[in-house]
Amino acid sequence: MDNLSEKVAELSKRRGFFFQSSEAYGGVAGFQTYGPEGAELKRKLENSWRENFSRKLGHREIDAPTVMPEPVFEASGHLDGFDDMIVECPECGESIRADHLVEDNTDIDEAEGHSTEQIEVLIEEHDLFCTRCGNSLAGVEVEDFNLMFETSIGPGSGDTGYLRPETAQGIFVEFPRLKEYMRNQLPFGITQIGKAYRNEISPRKGLVRTREFTQAELEHFIDPDEDKPDIRDVRDVELKLYPVEEQQKTDGEYIYATVEEAVEEGLVHEWVAYYLGVAKKWYESIGIDMDRFRFRQHNEGERAHYATDCWDAESDIGDEDEDWLEIAGFAYRGCYDLTKHKEYSGDEKDFQIFKEYDEPKVTEQTELNPDMGYFGPEFGDQAQEVVEELEELKEREPEAFEADKVMIEIDGDNYMIPSEKAGFEKKEVKKSGEHIVPHVVEPSFGVDRTVYTVLVHGFAEDKVDGEDRTLMQLSPEIAPTQVAVFPLMDKEGLGEKAREIASNLREKGFSVKYDDTGNIGKRYRRQDEVGTPICVTVDYETLEEDPETVTLRDRDSTMQKRVKISELEEEISSRL
Repeated sequence: MDNLSEKVAELSKRRGFFFQSSEAYGGVAGFQTYGPEGAELKRKLENSWRENFSRKLGHREIDAPTVMPEPVFEASGHLDGFDDMIVECPECGESIRADHLVEDNTDIDEAEGHSTEQIEVLIEEHDLFCTRCGNSLAGVEVEDFNLMFETSIGPGSGDTGYLRPETAQGIFVEFPRLKEYMRNQLPFGITQIGKAYRNEISPRKGLVRTREFTQAELEHFIDPDEDKPDIRDVRDVELKLYPVEEQQKTDGEYIYATVEEAVEEGLVHEWVAYYLGVAKKWYESIGIDMDRFRFRQHNEGERAHYATDCWDAESDIGDEDEDWLEIAGFAYRGCYDLTKHKEYSGDEKDFQIFKEYDEPKVTEQTELNPDMGYFGPEFGDQAQEVVEELEELKEREPEAFEADKVMIEIDGDNYMIPSEKAGFEKKEVKKSGEHIVPHVVEPSFGVDRTVYTVLVHGFAEDKVDGEDRTLMQLSPEIAPTQVAVFPLMDKEGLGEKAREIASNLREKGFSVKYDDTGNIGKRYRRQDEVGTPICVTVDYETLEEDPETVTLRDRDSTMQKRVKISELEEEISSRL
């Protein structure tokens, strides 16, 4: 196997990182099962994210349901706008994601930002074919396909619900309750790690594009007029940036800038830049290769209409040619989400925060107190409509009420209303504060894609003592097993001593695996392939020496060293 992705997939299946689910029934595309090694790797990666993006930053975590009622997704816009482009082969009926078809067979890297009409033109221009039967797709209509899984809540027809396509809405819809727990004080951040579901047209590459996946998201609620990020901890972190301007050039280049420089030069929104710095440090700590990593800015066709600035963290998972994979997104979402839920729920103040002024302010306020004794008899069934139109006129043109009469238009008819009957008046009001809709900064991480990147970037091959070796150079922070303990053979007290050492190390907090099966060389190879950084071997010298010693072996260098058992914990800790 020469292809890197094939090698990683084979190793992952053989060593229990991940594999297709329900294989006994032929498998189901888009669903992957994490084996023992993969499940532990994923858990450690999630805990590392939780430590760096929740606890250290002072944010709080929630766990919302994965099924939510239809109105939530009406408000969020997912019902109408959460689509991918699909083209169906008229010959064999195969459904193909159209933008991926274009990307895989042309020089276009980001076809997702194109319209369905533009994709149709590209398919015809390049004479693209069905991936299953080879039939030409030129002239075939490209349509939008909604990715959400629909379900019923309750017996019978029940109420319509959907499996959430992202974890973010579970945070936004609970904002009224969450702001109370945060004492109505901005800024505050809410994190969540959990499952999301998208009915992908063309699942592919194992963990890369699945129908069930895990997200780790942070919604940071801020006052846009007052809250600024404290970039001191990340100001010197260097970012590898690929802004829109460079993407549009035939010879576009990366821009290297520190977080501080990126903010000062206006390259990145200050809040987004702050989280790019936090993310860069975290990605390094979990073993992602920074030579195969970048931050790419969304172009106009990709960026959501409500986002002021949006960047993706991307990893190169290719072997020889570049193959960039989005593994996280960083967006300044403004007040779009809370405003939408405020409108659809009908609870205006629930999705706002009361911002208290340092000192009370005196403001001029306009009011209408319409004389309904006049409007009722004068306009009959239209009275309420007339009053509502006057209210709108007051908001957009209050000076109109300075005349003796004001004119309004309803369904093409003009009406002259005596100003005194409208009850228009100006008042001075002392205000102690105001209700504002917070803005949102959102770092959103794909956990499964991050796991996959860690595996691809950690995969290595070399020779040891003239033999080929495969290993996973995983960061000790997230390696499924930190220490493997072996007896040279399970007899004459060697097994008992090894099990004793393994038990003691577990009690000290290390993740430890005990193995006495096969020869010592094969055991080393097994641990190398699952990324275990350190192996401890108990041999006859262990039982003969005073004080007792063991052999410590390093995964990457394969170098070995004799270490006193009494100093074993300290030695392992220093290496990890």
